[in-house]
Amino acid sequence: MADQQGSDLKLLDPTVLGRTMTELADRGQAVVGALLANQAAHPGASMTDPLGLGSAFYEMSARLAADPLGLARANLDLWQNTMSLWQNATLQVLGAEVKPLVEPEKGDRRFKDEAWTEHTVFDFIKQAYLLSARWMQTVVHNVDGLDPHTAEKVDFFTRQMIDALAPSNFLLTNPEALRETLESGGENLVRGMENLLHDLERGKGQLRISMTDESAFTVGENVAGTPGKVVFKNALLELIQYTPTTETVHRRPLLIVPPWINKYYILDLRPKNSFVKWAVDQGHTVFMISWVNPDASLRDKGFEDYMLEGPLAALDAIREITGEPDANIIGYCLGGTLTGCLLAWLTRRGEAHRLASATHFTTMLDFTEPGELGVFIDEPTLQYLEGQMNKNGYLDGSEMAGTFNLLRSNDLIWSFVINNYLLGKDPFPFDLLYWNADNTRMPAAMHSFYLRKMYLENILREPGGITLAGEPIDLRLVQTPAYFVSCREDHIAPWRTTYFGTHLYQGPVRFVLAASGHIAGVVNPPVANKYGFWTNTALPPKPEAWLEAAERHDGSWWTDWNAWVQAYAGDPVAPRVPQGEVDAPGTYVTVRV
Repeated sequence: MADQQGSDLKLLDPTVLGRTMTELADRGQAVVGALLANQAAHPGASMTDPLGLGSAFYEMSARLAADPLGLARANLDLWQNTMSLWQNATLQVLGAEVKPLVEPEKGDRRFKDEAWTEHTVFDFIKQAYLLSARWMQTVVHNVDGLDPHTAEKVDFFTRQMIDALAPSNFLLTNPEALRETLESGGENLVRGMENLLHDLERGKGQLRISMTDESAFTVGENVAGTPGKVVFKNALLELIQYTPTTETVHRRPLLIVPPWINKYYILDLRPKNSFVKWAVDQGHTVFMISWVNPDASLRDKGFEDYMLEGPLAALDAIREITGEPDANIIGYCLGGTLTGCLLAWLTRRGEAHRLASATHFTTMLDFTEPGELGVFIDEPTLQYLEGQMNKNGYLDGSEMAGTFNLLRSNDLIWSFVINNYLLGKDPFPFDLLYWNADNTRMPAAMHSFYLRKMYLENILREPGGITLAGEPIDLRLVQTPAYFVSCREDHIAPWRTTYFGTHLYQGPVRFVLAASGHIAGVVNPPVANKYGFWTNTALPPKPEAWLEAAERHDGSWWTDWNAWVQAYAGDPVAPRVPQGEVDAPGTYVTVRV
């Protein structure tokens, strides 16, 4: 039996292996050279602690040492659980059925392989890790005397460390990776090394993990492919008007203001999940802002410029193109925050009539509880970021992408480490992850204003807290009918925080809560019939009270929004065919970092 099993194992050709390893060694040497050159060009950069983690964990340790009994209780609990785990493992070896001491949370895909449950050794490793993780989090949570921000920072980065140490991330404790190594004779590890070097080469010495097969997508072909024309352009945007598909269209045009933290085509990936195409098919004359991917020449463009040269300039162009004096508007995430500012600005100037309705996708107007992104926002961190931005003129897109990936590190970091490097597999072509990797930069002046005034100081919610283009912004003056849609599992714009925005406006407001997260909850076409959403016409002060009385619906919130916006869409008119020399998606969106 042993001989038979041994004969099934695959062995690599030593000649091929030697040649491959030589090639990898040469590439590795070049990567190391690039890394050293980068460090020489930025001396001291790797020695900084911009997030202040050292001081945060030092303070936590000091507080922990002041309560030795609390730590002793936690250690005793861990020791008792470990002894119980050893006892259970012994019983399992003897053939007894034993109930697990601890199990992964529902949806934890790190332990989906059957061996984690069926094999005694791997079951022991899994439970030992989960018990240790629980112990570590309990110790951190129970430290008294930390200020809230320091406590959040310690908690967040403790979870990052716990996720990094998961047994699934290491070859010798990952049953799937071990099985693949035995079956392929180690080919997976060679391929994994090739993938690792490829990602290091892409990052010029820094690891830039491939999340999808980027060669499988081309902007304007199989993503961002809805037909249209660029009908207006300035230094910050290209305005796209989409080709109508219905015999008549609603009189009022629809302007979409996407975030410039990412590119607009999250709302126009493929025809089957494109909000743009769906809205066009519902009879809306859709205009989309495609933001420029800024370089150092735009370093002085501020938040005010993004309002004036962004949606306000777009509204001017739309009025000239369509002849309509007003429009409906949608703002997504940061684009929704800008939309709120525009509403207040127009109201101050007596021009609120230019917008018949406003829709906010996952938008924060009150940043009281900004979620885990708040961990990265404090005075020392902002000073560090501003120093970096002042040097370059912008915040590099890779830095922002890294921050967002940390919010879901198991899904957006470690799952790809396992797939690409341990299993030696190429990442699967996925349009959403292609978009996620298509990074954008942030101009220095704009991003500093946004982080300070919105996140750090949270003064957008205060009457006159900020001033834009000579007008003090007061959201409480806005009477434009508004539709808010938020997502229940949103890590970037927590729904309980976005809900606070409904009490800032004075006009009629409808709040809808979609299932899933910041992206999947928004990009949820009716044909997919996924997730569902909640509605409640009442708007009690506390979001929990709203949800408790809300009614759940199956399917997509898109249909609910379309029914709501009909009251502001206007009578049917003849379709408006876009006129322009440049086809959608234009040129700004194709600039890659």
